[in-house]
Amino acid sequence: MGITSFTVEITTPISAAKIFNAAILDGHNLYPKLIPGIISSASISEGDVGVGSIKQLNFTDAMPFAYVKERIDVLDKENFECKLTLIEGADIGKKLEWATSHIKAEPTSDGGCIYKVSNELKTLSGIEYSEEELQMSKNATTGMVKAMEAYLIAHPDA
Repeated sequence: MGITSFTVEITTPISAAKIFNAAILDGHNLYPKLIPGIISSASISEGDVGVGSIKQLNFTDAMPFAYVKERIDVLDKENFECKLTLIEGADIGKKLEWATSHIKAEPTSDGGCIYKVSNELKTLSGIEYSEEELQMSKNATTGMVKAMEAYLIAHPDA
């Protein structure tokens, strides 16, 4: 058993408030529209997008697993920060004991932000993720943020 961690930092011209609200607070509505080849549907299965709420993302056959469920453990709307725990789906019970994501949108002086996603994964005994698997996860995170960025640029009133 080991803990693996990695951080992805994406610089975007979108303000911290706008991308945080779109990705975290409304992502369950937007992501299936923005990346329908990967996310077939998404919902809040418990709660109201506050602390303790459960989000579920359902994936197409493009992904190696059918769905993920994440619990919102921390939600700080003023500081554009969120912590999620993967509670079901993906590799939970197969390769992972647990996984968390800490998301923070940090405003920059030009009106955009740096969108940071820090992940921690605790693998089951004898399991290790390859660099290739970790890079795929990093690329997926970047792709989701860039899809949201493109949508917000194309729809500035969204």
